[in-house]
Amino acid sequence: MTVTGPAVQKGSQTLPSQDRHHHQCRPSVRFERLPAEVFHMILDRLSVLEISVFSTASKAIGNSILGYVSSLAWRNKMITQSIHHPTSPYAHDTNIKHYKALGLLFKRCTLLLPTKDRLKLISSMFSQIPCFKLEECTAADCLGFYGYRVFLKTMISGWDEVEWHRVFNFLCSFTNLLPKIKMAVTGKPGVSWYLELQLRLFCHQVLLDPWSSKDTLFWLTRILKPWPVVLQARLLFILYGPLLPDSTLAWQGIVEREMSHSALWHLARVIVLLYSNLDLKDWTTDTMQTILEELIVLPEVWHMENVASLLVLCGNTVCYSILANKAHNGQLRQVSRLIVHIILVCEKDGYCMNSVVEMVHQVCQSFNNTSERFAFIQRLEDMFSKVTMEVYEFVTAGNHHEDMGQTLWSLVESSAHFHAKFLYMFLKNE
Repeated sequence: MTVTGPAVQKGSQTLPSQDRHHHQCRPSVRFERLPAEVFHMILDRLSVLEISVFSTASKAIGNSILGYVSSLAWRNKMITQSIHHPTSPYAHDTNIKHYKALGLLFKRCTLLLPTKDRLKLISSMFSQIPCFKLEECTAADCLGFYGYRVFLKTMISGWDEVEWHRVFNFLCSFTNLLPKIKMAVTGKPGVSWYLELQLRLFCHQVLLDPWSSKDTLFWLTRILKPWPVVLQARLLFILYGPLLPDSTLAWQGIVEREMSHSALWHLARVIVLLYSNLDLKDWTTDTMQTILEELIVLPEVWHMENVASLLVLCGNTVCYSILANKAHNGQLRQVSRLIVHIILVCEKDGYCMNSVVEMVHQVCQSFNNTSERFAFIQRLEDMFSKVTMEVYEFVTAGNHHEDMGQTLWSLVESSAHFHAKFLYMFLKNE
């Protein structure tokens, strides 16, 4: 048999040149040339994660996939998947994985687009879904905010700070966030209780938790910055203040009665976070002290033990900063009453009294001369007597309040423990 053209040796077989050419030039599938209906049928059989990987094959394929995922039908099928009525205990984890895959898909599909256009695309995809917006979804088991956070966190991972500012501006526009915050912080506390809880839920589930401390600080300062200090304090209470059993904010509870240690924990944690990053532009120690001073009189002056508990939870640095600032401003009566209640809280909650003794010693040393220090110590001792008598008279007046009886006992014990440590510190230094 005669074969035209040269032959090539492969192992022990010789292939004709035509077969060799056919072997080396097998036709490849050009997906972008397929009819849209056929291409979409292929994509329908892939998972979101597989589609996101496929989108990186070429620019043309990426653009085709972007058109596919931008359709109303795909959005309704994939973005709103199982947001409500989870069908299994693992539904939450499943949704988290799903929205992470969605974030990765949009990140890859829009890789070559400017940030502005990427955010505009997200807006067009999510703006008609009430589960991702404030006050528009009333389902108790809605996972929309959780999903949105996971999507957003995946989508903007690796973006620089300038782009993050654009993301925040986009979120404000997308959710009408700033006007809603203004309505909550300028109205009477507790009246717009549903709006307060929606703001708390949205800000925590989308922006504040569980990002890194650095990221949380970025979002939090963006949320706080547009407002004057008094409204910043109000907003911090809405976001981190204690809740009542019915999940409403304890506006009156914190004024009228002692709150539990755990109720003030989140508020203390965020104050420490803000205090620890005072190198930020327009964010100083004076700013934080003013915010804290405004916070503890919202909506009225707090129960003194709640103020003391908050400062104890914030730690010695924040606590000393507030006490020293008050002392230098001549507010010795307030400082003395506050120190007495800090000592009481430490006794009740089992904190080490040594740290309080050291802090009082530091406040003493902050005065310019011996006479000023003596005046401060004398005022503190007078306040111990005054507070003890106030509690004693309340108990003996027939007010059978078990907590106040326990408070009187703790107050006497705390005074003894504090003074023993305080005297020992001076004797040791002789």
